[in-house]
Amino acid sequence: MALRFEVLGRFNRARAARLTLPHFVCQTPLFMPVGTQGTIKGLTTEQLEEIGCQIILGNTYHLALRPTSELIDDLGGLHKFMNWPRALLTDSGGFQMVSLLHLADITEEGVTFQSPVDGKPMLLTPEESIQIQNRIGADIIMALDDVVKTTITGPRIEEATYRTIRWIDRCIEAHKRPNEQNLFGIVQGGLDPVLRDICVRGLVDRNLPGYAIGGLAGGESKDSFWRVVAQCTASLPEEKPRYVMGVGYPLDIVVCSALGADMYDCVYPTRTARFGTALVPEGVLKLKHKAMADDTRPLILHVCKNYTRAYIHCLVTKDAMGSQLLSYHNLYYMLKLSRNLHSSIIKGRFPEFVREFLQTMFPKGDVPEWVCNAMEVAGIDISSCCTPFSSPQD
Repeated sequence: MALRFEVLGRFNRARAARLTLPHFVCQTPLFMPVGTQGTIKGLTTEQLEEIGCQIILGNTYHLALRPTSELIDDLGGLHKFMNWPRALLTDSGGFQMVSLLHLADITEEGVTFQSPVDGKPMLLTPEESIQIQNRIGADIIMALDDVVKTTITGPRIEEATYRTIRWIDRCIEAHKRPNEQNLFGIVQGGLDPVLRDICVRGLVDRNLPGYAIGGLAGGESKDSFWRVVAQCTASLPEEKPRYVMGVGYPLDIVVCSALGADMYDCVYPTRTARFGTALVPEGVLKLKHKAMADDTRPLILHVCKNYTRAYIHCLVTKDAMGSQLLSYHNLYYMLKLSRNLHSSIIKGRFPEFVREFLQTMFPKGDVPEWVCNAMEVAGIDISSCCTPFSSPQD
């Protein structure tokens, strides 16, 4: 196992930890920007280091298509290829079963995709997914799982859960670099607590270096979302990292961290930047709005202190510089949020941090009911942030 996970501080379920990986020593909770093809659009690896990025996520499916995992391997692995000295995580390609379902056929052997490059069929088996990831060389590699949208019901969920457990054994068998790369299993089971429990137990029995909670952030209600996270974090081992896949809204990250999760990834901060939206403590700032045209205030964080909102309003969606500045800003915001979560747990002021975060985001006290319910389970009193008649929201 090429990983060490040391819990440095806690508040109830929440924990702050040191995650030592082959290429970097990380602090959790942590957010991982998504660099699908070995790049975060518009930003250099030096800029990402400067704002405290610890792990970048790469996409196995896309990297295998181009430039190909063989070429990356020949050139010394993805770290060297993209000039990134810190940690990398690659997903398994499994998520494309959902996002490219119209191109995919799923059987016990694996997933057959129609290649978006040349239209030819491409079979991704658990073995092939691991072999590709072994060539790419990321610090953390993900098992190929059978992914089903949480909005689907019926026997397909059960089939996917049991197949995910069968496939983990094939992934473990195929993994040829366990001393350099850490294989994480992915908990599936849709919104069914019984299936989630079966999957957790099946994966924990395999004693993997870490565990991910998959199949969420796909359109389910927030109330269902937090309950699945709470159930899984409660059952996964204390001494291993827990990664909630595809989660990138700041509010979701605060809630999931309170429930005992450690790692997150999402395209949201950079994708929303390309549409002219900045993440701020109050929520979001839509810089395309006319009101921003003559707003001389700076964006409040770090990178954008030198640029007025009016200037960025002028650039967004028209000039690449606009999305670069906002991507930089939004990732800085997410990485700073991660650091603040870590330090507030270490300093024993996590409940205060959560209350301040919620008061800033919901100054009228209209904290969504799902957040109130989740915080109750997390043992954090947020009654001072909520009006007594908060209406349920998703």
